[in-house]
Amino acid sequence: MHFEQPITLMVVIVNYCTSQLTINCLKSLQNQITAFPGSHVIVVDNQSPDCSFLDLQTAIEEHQWQSWVSLMLASKNGGYAFGNNLAIRTVLAESYPPQYLWLLNPDTEVKPRAMQILYDFMQSHPDCGIAGSSFENQDGSDWPIAFRFPTLLSELDNGLRLGIVTRLLSKWVVAREMDKQNAQVDWMAGASMIIRREVFDTIGFMDEHYFLYYEETDFCFQAKKAGWSIWYVPESRVMHIAGQSTKLTIRNAKPKRTPKYWFESRQRYFVKNHGKTYALIADVIWILAYLLWTLRRFIQGKPNQDPPYLLRDFIANSLLFSWYI
Repeated sequence: MHFEQPITLMVVIVNYCTSQLTINCLKSLQNQITAFPGSHVIVVDNQSPDCSFLDLQTAIEEHQWQSWVSLMLASKNGGYAFGNNLAIRTVLAESYPPQYLWLLNPDTEVKPRAMQILYDFMQSHPDCGIAGSSFENQDGSDWPIAFRFPTLLSELDNGLRLGIVTRLLSKWVVAREMDKQNAQVDWMAGASMIIRREVFDTIGFMDEHYFLYYEETDFCFQAKKAGWSIWYVPESRVMHIAGQSTKLTIRNAKPKRTPKYWFESRQRYFVKNHGKTYALIADVIWILAYLLWTLRRFIQGKPNQDPPYLLRDFIANSLLFSWYI
């Protein structure tokens, strides 16, 4: 892959069976890319079994986007980290690698100046390694969430689901509701995440042992451990539909059964970053807390809104029975 001019900001979008959403995302980027000399987009198709690659190729030609969009076909569907790394390795091997990599989900549409705002923020905060946008739903309502790293206490809250406990453990709850001010956070969703090139020099690429989920959590964990700060930049706004490739996190929809790779990713995160003993304790805490929640739900007659067989699948994939790494 060769670029006619040095690239300052490279946008990376990994598509899997969401070609129309990816095309919509590209349409939302067009004005921002053309207004930002030295920016470019790489779309990686992760071996979609449908006609995604052909659809994307056709759209790029029909809209005459060839000057600012490049299309890559992955050798396999290796997951989110694999697809992003494929593009990132390629551009960082260039003679003049980009200063910033902006990872975007295909089910996003960027709002005016979202890219420029992230770029300006990174330029004015040299200690910031990663920054992310604020999100909104399709109807335009806010979804102002950033995240804390998972811990034993967050696993207790996640399993127990008791209001008073959540309030007591508010400093450890993973999902962190944000206001409209820039703020340092633990990690940002990979749906819109800009990364300084030097972060890759410091900690390497995303861990491809994660097929889906926890990969951006782990990447941010490694970056923070290496001394980089991570920021939530709410003025940069992105519409995010969520869950379109996996159908797991579609908001306000009946949940599907949680796939094995989600449990493997969770287990890898805890074992890699805290050790097997910590990970085993985290499993036991969640299981016991969830059993208490199940009892309370039964007594109070609350509906079960969890994915089917969640407890059974969690136990089967926990360190009590499965030594993933």
